[in-house]
Amino acid sequence: METLKKEDHKQHLTMEEKLNSLRAGVLGSNDGILTVVGVLFSVAAATTNDFTIFIAGLSDLLACAFSMAAGEYASVSTQKDSEVSAVDKEAQLLRSDYDGEIEAVQQYYQERGVTAATALAIAQDLMAKKPLETIVDVKYDIKLGHYMNPWDAAFSSMFAAAAGGLFPLLAMTFAPDPYKWLSTILAVTVSVALTGYLSAKLGKGNVKTAVIRNVIVGIVTMIIHYGIGKLF
Repeated sequence: METLKKEDHKQHLTMEEKLNSLRAGVLGSNDGILTVVGVLFSVAAATTNDFTIFIAGLSDLLACAFSMAAGEYASVSTQKDSEVSAVDKEAQLLRSDYDGEIEAVQQYYQERGVTAATALAIAQDLMAKKPLETIVDVKYDIKLGHYMNPWDAAFSSMFAAAAGGLFPLLAMTFAPDPYKWLSTILAVTVSVALTGYLSAKLGKGNVKTAVIRNVIVGIVTMIIHYGIGKLF
């Protein structure tokens, strides 16, 4: 039974790590869509040269993908460094102030309605079996050995940004001339609605609000960049 619980716990942690990569992917996809369509609308409003429009869109797609990957890598690396630092700090405290660590675990359970005597018994039992794992979980909500992976987040964000940017780029490039603008607008609207839906599901937020918000942002992005292109 104990082995089964440990396996379930490991699977739960693995799912959390996967959700972090999915979150990075959804955000990357949304940014890819908006940045690429922004460039496409600006350039297409300023020139009718299809090759120029395509190269501008493709260049922005690649730049956005690598930029998102670099940003996500830096962000998650900082988070991982903080987690590792917290674990190192608690490892030192276990050697220098073990009683204080026991008290911290006891306080944690008391704040959740457990009596002082029971909380102390739980703390002593847990700390006797797995002290470092217990204290970092209680103090920082860190699962020992399961730090966020910056490379997973970076690659997820990079590929998602590239995939997201393909929607407007392909629509603007391959749709017949009379339907280029309409096709691109529809591609962007559908794709940002999808990323809004996925982000709400992952974050357990309001799906309708997230979808509407993303669609409005997408439309405003297209209007602004079209206006900028017309100025030149």
